[in-house]
Amino acid sequence: MFRRKPVSDLHAEMKSRPALKRVLGPFDLILMGIGGIIGTGVFVLSGVAAGLHAGNALPLSFLIAGIACLFAALCYAEFATMIPVAGSAYTYCYTALGEIWAWIIGWDLLLEYGLAISAVAIGWSGYFSVLLASAGIILPPSLSHPFGVDGGIVNVPAIVIVLALTTLLIQGTKKSARTNAIIVAIKIAVILLFIVLGIGAIQPANWQPFMPVAGWAGVFSGAAIVFFAFIGFDAVVTAAEEIKEPQKTLPIGIIGSLVICMILYVIIGIVLTGIVPYSDLTVPEALNAPIAFALDRIGYSWGAVIVSIGAICGMTSVLLVMLFGQSRILFAMSRDGLVPAVFSAVSEKTHTPANVTLFTGIITALIAGLFPLHIVAELVNIGTLVAFLIVALGVIILRYQQPGLKRPFRCPAVPVIPLLCIGSCLFLILHLNPLSHQLFVLWLFIGLVVYFLYGVNNSSNRMAGKDTQAEPVPCRINPETPLPGLPELAALDPTADLEK
Repeated sequence: MFRRKPVSDLHAEMKSRPALKRVLGPFDLILMGIGGIIGTGVFVLSGVAAGLHAGNALPLSFLIAGIACLFAALCYAEFATMIPVAGSAYTYCYTALGEIWAWIIGWDLLLEYGLAISAVAIGWSGYFSVLLASAGIILPPSLSHPFGVDGGIVNVPAIVIVLALTTLLIQGTKKSARTNAIIVAIKIAVILLFIVLGIGAIQPANWQPFMPVAGWAGVFSGAAIVFFAFIGFDAVVTAAEEIKEPQKTLPIGIIGSLVICMILYVIIGIVLTGIVPYSDLTVPEALNAPIAFALDRIGYSWGAVIVSIGAICGMTSVLLVMLFGQSRILFAMSRDGLVPAVFSAVSEKTHTPANVTLFTGIITALIAGLFPLHIVAELVNIGTLVAFLIVALGVIILRYQQPGLKRPFRCPAVPVIPLLCIGSCLFLILHLNPLSHQLFVLWLFIGLVVYFLYGVNNSSNRMAGKDTQAEPVPCRINPETPLPGLPELAALDPTADLEK
């Protein structure tokens, strides 16, 4: 259970197993990161955080959550450049902590991405139905709500959008990246429109008092909520195996997308609380669409419509990136034998993991279409925070155990930065709803049952008998056979580590 996978094995497996095609550049990665970050978190949860938790200190909540993510991003960047393969935190934990911890993180990430996809798809359906209604097209409740909710049978728009994006992902990563780039351009334009229209209507009196709800406790609770608005950056790392020159490109994509979004979020928080009193953001209309609500309140009804379109675009790109991320994590777990091998098959035509992408799309589409999911952001957040925490711990452990490993990007100030990441993640976890803690423990228990029934017996690493801490096996040498020199040894074994 605690056997680790050596970094050298990961590189060797990349050459011997079916690989994904490297087609993504730094600009693609930054746009993918922004595509995964800007969405439901800012278009919906900014109102919840301001109205119910942080009040006018919403920008501080965004800043605190962003700094916590920045600590994690630096840790991710070190691992991602050192091990540029699919799987994200799952693969890193396999290397640093061992198989059982890798499984826990992989299972945790499946929860995070799966629930996020389904929840965002339901939100997308709501926005889409409202836009259709404004154009005079009314969807019957039976086709726009899940069974048992307001006369609904199935949420057709939610199913359609997930399956459409699944089909796009199967067609190829480069096509998906181009589509994501277009969507990201639209939603950034919409956010800039909100800032430009709102900045002239700011009333400084709305910022008094600054922390009206619960002081600093409210600010921290707000940070735990809006943390959801940042989590998409880790989906960039799941694409490591499809990136050109990952050692140079990954740090740019991870840190660049996060910093851009953090700056935009802080400005949005300042403008939103400056044009609408925080107490007005507690009404249902504001909680569902705070940015559109704010523009409507200051007389820009047309701007509210445009923002609604931008919100749909934002959630579309989040769905695209989340579907991408979950399929790549399951793909990596399958290659290691922890889940069935059918999930690691790569299409010869499109060079994408078509089976796992289709499976992910169908399951999340069914959940979004058939169940009245009222997913709170806390449950997704706790999964992400635990993943960040363990990645930071892995950086410290691997620096201590294998200091000589090649690290194209080194997280600065180790162990200080990783410890700050661990501390900030634990702090935000403590400010989440206790119910989310209980549900998370239940999900991990189910995962451990699955691991002991299937994964522990089918692990390719276990069957190969590999262990980074194993004693070297004595080698019997025929004294009549001359030993090869280093160049000859390298010619015989391409994976030989000459430096060691």
